Amino acid sequence: ELVLCSCHSRLLRICVSLSHFIQRSVTLTDLFLEKMTKNYPTVSEDYKKAVEKCKRKLRGFIAEKNCAPLMLRIAWHSAGTYDVKTKTGGPFGTMRLAAEQAHSANNGLDIAVRLLEPFKEQFPTISYADLYQLAGVVGVEVTGGPDIPFHPGRDDKAEPPQEGRLPDAKQGNDHLRQVFGAQMGLSDKDIVALSGGHTLGRCHKERSGFEGPWTRNPLIFDNSYFTELLTGEKDGLLQLPSDKALLDDPVFRPLVEKYAADEDAFFADYAEAHLKLSELGFAEA
Repeated sequence: ELVLCSCHSRLLRICVSLSHFIQRSVTLTDLFLEKMTKNYPTVSEDYKKAVEKCKRKLRGFIAEKNCAPLMLRIAWHSAGTYDVKTKTGGPFGTMRLAAEQAHSANNGLDIAVRLLEPFKEQFPTISYADLYQLAGVVGVEVTGGPDIPFHPGRDDKAEPPQEGRLPDAKQGNDHLRQVFGAQMGLSDKDIVALSGGHTLGRCHKERSGFEGPWTRNPLIFDNSYFTELLTGEKDGLLQLPSDKALLDDPVFRPLVEKYAADEDAFFADYAEAHLKLSELGFAEA
């Protein structure tokens, strides 16, 4: 009987390990197939060198100024306006325009634009579109988050997208799926993984109507957004309606629980989701 129990336990562990391997393989396969459907533009060696130099300088600057949350926000808000149906909006540098900065969801992003302007002056060949997305990638990296692939070559567009395309923090799951899924073309897994990016930064009442950080160290990129979300509201920490809604959904909640228990899984899925977000409408085959 003890032998049978031991065998059963060993078999169970093997099955669990195999399940994790299959899930990870599917994730890698999905990412590989997505890359296969991209047709990245060819950029010059000088452009690549400029990007690498700019990236090095951004690392030091973002770490010194503690502005990683702001850099992540400008990258997200620049990209999150993409509409798969009309092929408009997206990560194409229009946040440099006063008209887009004036959108209510972008309150405070004029600061990010000003902080990044000296980098544009130092590396004039780099598009604003690439600069804003590069800043977001570096912001995650220097705060301890995953390395996110970066492919240069985005062009700057002349017209900003219409207002109202970014997610509303006061809304629930249907709204999240409408904006991230139907509008941007992202998956449920992407929604939850990207929500974990709120591990960085805080809300400011004068900008969003909400106040406070999501985690106890808003300058460290880790999985604490999910652990805090699962343990309920606490004094001094923020949980938006759109955060709490993740716990009420039969698809979202298991992902929240998975990422709270496994930071490596969160990092892998976050890097994939961030890459997809940063390339919406870019290099389409």
